Amino acid sequence: MIQNGIGIAVGALVTLVFLILMVPADQTWQDYVAPLVIGGIAAFFWPVVIGIWLGRRARARRDNQIQSEVQRQLDQDRNQGR
Repeated sequence: MIQNGIGIAVGALVTLVFLILMVPADQTWQDYVAPLVIGGIAAFFWPVVIGIWLGRRARARRDNQIQSEVQRQLDQDRNQGR
């Protein structure tokens, strides 16, 4: 959890630096609040999204392995029955 908080802080800082460098100087700091909040929320939730995606991918791979093993055993039983 600490690493996630550090990641959020670093992400917000990098976003702030890019905004300061790329946005005209006549804007105030209030103009930066929304992008910083959105960047912080995205930094907080991207590990969850990636975790869900990787979990589904691993489950699909495991299901395919189980299915291929079942098919192999069925083929083996058919061949022995002849």
